[in-house]
Amino acid sequence: MKKPLIIGLTGSIGMGKSPVAAMFADENVPVFDADAAVHDLQKAGGALVPVIEVAFPGTTGADGVDRKALGAAVFGDRDRLALLESIIHPAVAERRKLFLASHQDADMILFDIPLLFEKGGQAGVDVVVVVSAPAAVQRERVLARPNMTTEKFKHILALQMNDAEKRARADHIIDTGQDIAETRADVQALVKKLRAGLA
Repeated sequence: MKKPLIIGLTGSIGMGKSPVAAMFADENVPVFDADAAVHDLQKAGGALVPVIEVAFPGTTGADGVDRKALGAAVFGDRDRLALLESIIHPAVAERRKLFLASHQDADMILFDIPLLFEKGGQAGVDVVVVVSAPAAVQRERVLARPNMTTEKFKHILALQMNDAEKRARADHIIDTGQDIAETRADVQALVKKLRAGLA
């Protein structure tokens, strides 16, 4: 049986990954959103809530995981962050496997994975698409987010592979620093190209 082409979509914070993933979905490409899976696993009644509470006491409540408290518990501490990732990543990988199994009839599937390169996820995809925008645009977008500070932004960037390196490793790059209609046209052209390659 023919397997779907697996596209890995990644990009640094504020590069416009979510809007681009939505554009792929508009082209009838099923999208697995790793961040959404994490939110689901951590919400009230989520599968990871009790496990996270045991590992990080006081970081969960009636609404599930308190992301602010959990963020504070791991901020700047690589060992604690590694512990948290060892809880989250296998659970997300399991969700991804189920998603793949339920979309076996699709010609292609998109995995939206923020830390694709950082966590070695590129080994599990056929094509890597990186979303990218000029540094000034990225900075402006990120600092406009609620509760974001320059220090926090610097810290996040330090944990991520830099944009130039991501672009160098990409099979395709989607520029989100241009007009949104142009970005959409680029996504449509790429989907068309990939589909033609599958024919």
